[in-house]
Amino acid sequence: MRVGMLVDERSTTVVVIGGGQSGLSAGYHLKRRGVPFVILDAAQAPGGAWRERWESLRMATVNGIFDLPGFPKPPLDPDEPSRTAVPRYFAGFEQASGLPILRPVRVTAVHSGPGERLTVETDRGNWVTDAVINATGTWDNPVRPHYPGQETFTGPQVHTRDYVSADQFAGKRVAIVGGGISALQQLEEISRVATTFWYTRREPVFLDGDFTPEGAGRDTIAKVTADVEAGRPTGSVVSYTGLIWTPYAQAARDRGALERRPMFTAIEPYGVREADGSFTSVNAILWATGFKASLAHLDPLHLRNEQGGIQLTGTAVTADPRIHLIGFGPSQSTVGANRAGREAVTTLIRRGVLSPTPVP
Repeated sequence: MRVGMLVDERSTTVVVIGGGQSGLSAGYHLKRRGVPFVILDAAQAPGGAWRERWESLRMATVNGIFDLPGFPKPPLDPDEPSRTAVPRYFAGFEQASGLPILRPVRVTAVHSGPGERLTVETDRGNWVTDAVINATGTWDNPVRPHYPGQETFTGPQVHTRDYVSADQFAGKRVAIVGGGISALQQLEEISRVATTFWYTRREPVFLDGDFTPEGAGRDTIAKVTADVEAGRPTGSVVSYTGLIWTPYAQAARDRGALERRPMFTAIEPYGVREADGSFTSVNAILWATGFKASLAHLDPLHLRNEQGGIQLTGTAVTADPRIHLIGFGPSQSTVGANRAGREAVTTLIRRGVLSPTPVP
């Protein structure tokens, strides 16, 4: 539902921050358990970060979209851009479920409020609540590395977040930085229309087979879970899983685009200084350097430890179990996001933070 300007302060039992897959899953389970709640979503319309994906990312290329709870996705055209197909599916779920979603509402800070309650500050008024389920994902927190001389570069520098299509690099000499899935997808596309140079901090590791929740996938989830339960900062998905020989990775290899170079040491006006001291002329840089969890609005709660991580017990922040992080750590995948939404609600009820009134 879309609303106008909120009043200065309102109250509810749970505030869900974020209207992507994990936030919608949490909302579904809160409604089923009869818990008063609201979902605050910064986007203008349904779809979460999928609305911002680059135009050429088709449904055949994405890693898979898991069904939202109680709402099987319809057949999807593999050639349709994910930026239209997924938001349409999310919009159908929102209409069918009738969740109380307010948008666009941007959360700016969360504080400990009066008594045991929390205050959620937004650009459209404040909310006082007993618990927060945070589902803000990573899209709004791109990693933008800095190298000496970067500000002197005369060409465009684009992060994955702002990438539109290979057309914007046609005919150029492009340094593509990053060793993740998005980097490979964009490298493959851009190498069709431009001269590309691929840079990564570490030698990429390619594995045979597909990533699934079983087998190696289960081992990966266990490793990420161990990190968050120990309060260690988590790395990128690929740092746990390695890379798969997907069709686009094979196409890039066959085109000779997967000739990886170690990271350059500096950026100059018309190119980059290589690790061996030589110079490579480039006139554009794509920073496919990934994202980190978008959690700055939780900083007033001082949840991070001396390592810079946030320790979790399940989905609950160990230091403050009123706060749950979903779509974070081991629940970043679409199937993990669904499970985390259910777990957060179940845990809050079991610990007595919430008093449910089951809906018949």
